[in-house]
Amino acid sequence: VQSVVRVVFHDRRLQYSEQQQLEGWRWSRPGDRILDIDIPLSVGILEPQIHPTLLNTVEFLWDPSRRTSVFVQVHCISTDTEFTLRKNGGEKGVPFRIQIDTFGAGGKGDPPEHLHSASCLVKVFKPKGADRKQKTDREKVEKQPAPEREKFQPAYESTVLAEV
Repeated sequence: VQSVVRVVFHDRRLQYSEQQQLEGWRWSRPGDRILDIDIPLSVGILEPQIHPTLLNTVEFLWDPSRRTSVFVQVHCISTDTEFTLRKNGGEKGVPFRIQIDTFGAGGKGDPPEHLHSASCLVKVFKPKGADRKQKTDREKVEKQPAPEREKFQPAYESTVLAEV
């Protein structure tokens, strides 16, 4: 099967201008990419493809009967001023969504068959900024009453994607 991984804007307001936002990012960072596959850490992926014009997209083939894991690198932090209305960055950044669409082989002359889609919200920070953000988020959750705290998802060692 083939999977296509994309980093897209989570905020609906920015989704409408996503192509223009990505073009602006490309113009200000010639030669850079928003998303890459970390090939040495990934397991079971075949024929990884990185399109030079699609900076926020990678794709690969994989065998569902074998153990497979893909590690991706996001090279654009969520507080980039290109994507925020205020030019001061800080903890209020632009949330991204990592989306994975999986397709099976289509019939002769048919388009590939869509099998599954999943996504997760992600905010990307520099290491010290991430520590500060996690601390303030944890403090906000701890101040909530017990029934409200149960609404939050527990922390995981790896990213858990929700079916879309």
